[in-house]
Amino acid sequence: MKNIQNLNIREIAKLPSPDEFIKNIPLSNSQSNLIMESRKVIENILTGKDDRILLLVGPCSIHDRNLGIEYAKRLRDLAEKVKDTIYIVMRVYFEKPRTTVGWKGLINDPDLNGSFNIPKGIELARNILSDVTELGMPTATEFLDPFTPQYIGDLVSWGAIGARTAESQTHRQMASGLSMPIGFKNGTGGSVQLAIDGMIACLGEHAFLGIDNDGNSSVVITKGNPANHVILRGGASGTNYDKESVRDAQELLEKNELDPVVVIDCAHGNSNKDHNRQPIVFKDVISQRMQGNKNIVGLMIESNINPGNQTLGENLADLDYGVSITDKCVGWEKTEEIILEASKELKN
Repeated sequence: MKNIQNLNIREIAKLPSPDEFIKNIPLSNSQSNLIMESRKVIENILTGKDDRILLLVGPCSIHDRNLGIEYAKRLRDLAEKVKDTIYIVMRVYFEKPRTTVGWKGLINDPDLNGSFNIPKGIELARNILSDVTELGMPTATEFLDPFTPQYIGDLVSWGAIGARTAESQTHRQMASGLSMPIGFKNGTGGSVQLAIDGMIACLGEHAFLGIDNDGNSSVVITKGNPANHVILRGGASGTNYDKESVRDAQELLEKNELDPVVVIDCAHGNSNKDHNRQPIVFKDVISQRMQGNKNIVGLMIESNINPGNQTLGENLADLDYGVSITDKCVGWEKTEEIILEASKELKN
């Protein structure tokens, strides 16, 4: 009989189980307490029990462990200064969705050379998350592959379903079983209803194919995740951080019998991927909050040690330290400046 299966598969390699990674890089009691408490704080911000504003800030993607640690140390010190008004969670993103092709993130390609050493990528991701949480910083990430949460989800305080996957049934089902608050981004075209549909699906119970902690193929049955919200990130239809767009999104949420709370992404479509525009968006949204729209509960900034981005080439020695290899980021000095300024305004 002729072979008709796996014709375009080059290799299938066994992946160690989630439990193997978790045992090798376990949580300490202090890390476990931090993650549990931070998830609760984020839930309280989403429900209005905590009137601080949630700020999800950090590199577009992590490609260097040392960079991640240095950024986390800076952010920890800044978070302490603004803790009365702003609750900071660090973006620690390892999976990058692609419209076509490109570097897909540290889990998929930790050596930045197309070798796709995923076991090494998972280990590195857990180590970085462990580093950051050990410093006392809660973490945020985007979940792309439905197996990933089993490997790193215990170290994450907030998760995102991205613009390219918010319409995906697989990701909506996955989100319904996640243990942390989840944000659904509006679609790349700008549709907020798409994200709202994702939120509604996330509230429900689902059954889907996944893996257990031993790595066995399993039927996963979820309870539903009520701690979810929409993220306005702009899109092909234009920006959606302005007062009218925010009001329209909040009215749409109410029409769908959901709480009208929103988190606004200052990057992506809202900045036209220009890092110099992110502070402009940030200040506009803080102004809306100051003017009384308390249902704007959070913001997101793509920030790195140094501004802008760089191209990932064959010679890794040519990479500049602290500069993004994916989307353009705001530099640290400007990041610190606008956050301190916003905290001062929010106190008044």
